[in-house]
Amino acid sequence: MKSIIRVLMCSMVAIVLGVQAAEAQKIDEERMRRDIGVAENVLSTLIKQQFNNQRTFFPLEIKGSYQAGYGVTFSLPADYTTPIALSIGSGGSNDVFFYNEEEEPTTIEFRGNDDGEGDRAVINGKTFKLKEKTRGKSRVDMDSVRDSYNEKIIEAAKEFILDYSDMISQLGPQERIVVTNQGSQPRAWVNQYFSAPKRTHLSIEALKSDLVLYKSGKLNRTQAAAKIKIVNTESVDAVEPDLELLSSIFSRLYRSDLSKTYFTGENIYYERLKDFGVIYYMQVYSSNERPYNRFDMPTLNLEDVDQQTRNKKVVELYPAFEKELKENILDYGRTLKSLKGDENLIFQIRLTRCNECGIPASVELSVKASVLQDYNAGKLDKNTALNKFILKKGQNQ
Repeated sequence: MKSIIRVLMCSMVAIVLGVQAAEAQKIDEERMRRDIGVAENVLSTLIKQQFNNQRTFFPLEIKGSYQAGYGVTFSLPADYTTPIALSIGSGGSNDVFFYNEEEEPTTIEFRGNDDGEGDRAVINGKTFKLKEKTRGKSRVDMDSVRDSYNEKIIEAAKEFILDYSDMISQLGPQERIVVTNQGSQPRAWVNQYFSAPKRTHLSIEALKSDLVLYKSGKLNRTQAAAKIKIVNTESVDAVEPDLELLSSIFSRLYRSDLSKTYFTGENIYYERLKDFGVIYYMQVYSSNERPYNRFDMPTLNLEDVDQQTRNKKVVELYPAFEKELKENILDYGRTLKSLKGDENLIFQIRLTRCNECGIPASVELSVKASVLQDYNAGKLDKNTALNKFILKKGQNQ
């Protein structure tokens, strides 16, 4: 009888603790938005302080977002979008131009003599002497500036994570704080004027549990910094047939005549990143717009529907799209041969526009190549392999 009572008491305690833990994990969304907003400003300031001897002409736009179970991601715009660092200056100094994602510089004009004397750039009406020039067309060599810029971003991100990330107080122990430069594809105007270096991929992240140990004195600063995971790599130009094939497969798979959910109207492009893996970029749609705010939804064989019906269907399709995409990445991604086991297969998807629908604006699915290899070899069943995917969602629309 005592044993039964003891078991019942233990069960009740476990239930109470479980309820308390569940309640503790509930997120105050308004406070989270406020904390992220303040943290965006702190990180932006820390980055700008890395360029304390240089001028900034455009705001540095950082977007933070929280995903339950994953953590907070602070996204800087991608290379050649913003910020752009240009090695332009006089008297041996460099100027860094922060370029706002929402608007391009109004003018970029190069002037000078044939002998290279007096070369200068006019950007938004401001004139600067060029530090370097190639014959026939003035270009700025951005390689060294980009590398220096990335190092400054890394230093600022490390300082932010170690010293200021605890202002985001609601994160769970296994959630993380990530600073990354993932954004839209490079803008075409850059290569018209500059010798653009290879696109880079930056990611600086730390687990909340490690940061708690640091704040409590159980890790010193050196030990805590060593636990920050840093990825700093660049795109590779070499064409690999298996990566091209996977791009072709998904481009066809998500055409409107084959897809049962969202569809793409363009080819899917990818970037091979040195010693990191490959990222595929997709833009998917749900409908084709007609005049007078009417829509056709080809994957559902619906024509001339109104906005309300269209949005309702978009929301209904999202769970099926997410599930099917994971399965397709697993089934077709296992054919890749050029990825090493510790490299990553990543799909970044911009979702169809649906204002106030509650679906994310973007999603990212990633999986280690070793998972695909083990699944292909029969070492993992399908469900186990699918559970090893990491899903990151952007902000809700």
